[in-house]
Amino acid sequence: MSTQNTPLTELILKNRTYRRFDQSVKVGEDTLLRIIDTVRTLSSARNAQPLKYILVSTEEGCETVFANIMWAGALPEWPGPAEGEKPTAYIIPFRDNKVSKDELWDLGIATEAISLLAVEAGFGCCQFGAVRFKDLTAALGVTDENLEMRCVIAIGKPVENVSIVDMPESGAFQYYRDEEMNHYTPKRALEDIIIDKI
Repeated sequence: MSTQNTPLTELILKNRTYRRFDQSVKVGEDTLLRIIDTVRTLSSARNAQPLKYILVSTEEGCETVFANIMWAGALPEWPGPAEGEKPTAYIIPFRDNKVSKDELWDLGIATEAISLLAVEAGFGCCQFGAVRFKDLTAALGVTDENLEMRCVIAIGKPVENVSIVDMPESGAFQYYRDEEMNHYTPKRALEDIIIDKI
């Protein structure tokens, strides 16, 4: 294996889950539009393209989304980012059930691409499945019953250090922080995920 990382490898390694941001640095609507304009060209199961998006970049919109997501399940003592450290934009994928009710392939590809494109633009992301989906859908004014929210992606300028560490022998995979709020994410070793080489 080559020991020299390519630009794509570096981008992937930099693409961590961030939970604290510099709230004074705004993510403009133009950045969100550029991201989704690229994402719309990605592979799609049967090329059905069932994903549609709400782009949130106003302060009012961000507060609405923030009030309906739950942060860091592995850190129950931490209530989420304080004022000044909240995300300044969100991308919210919806599945259009009129198009297809099968979007998991598309959603995985799209959310990873959104995160990578955000990192490339100088930002970072946190993806949420812990969402008050019905409440947030209503709060955003979505009345079309065919549109089903699938997740929430927070975007902002990261202000925390997130490092990959080796998974301990115990197999504990939960992320954790030290007293300085540095964030650590255990990952399985390469030899632990290769089943065979044929």
